[in-house]
Amino acid sequence: MTYYIALLALIIIGFIVVKKVASCMIKSVVTIILILVAAALYWLYLK
Repeated sequence: MTYYIALLALIIIGFIVVKKVASCMIKSVVTIILILVAAALYWLYLK
């Protein structure tokens, strides 16, 4: 349950950041970071 709450918060924060940032390169970096954090949460909580 905690994993899903954290993932939902991560998606919401990521969406807000991407909407405010105009540069394509920064959007790519933010997306990669979000994917890495989501993978780390998955690895820690569901393993």
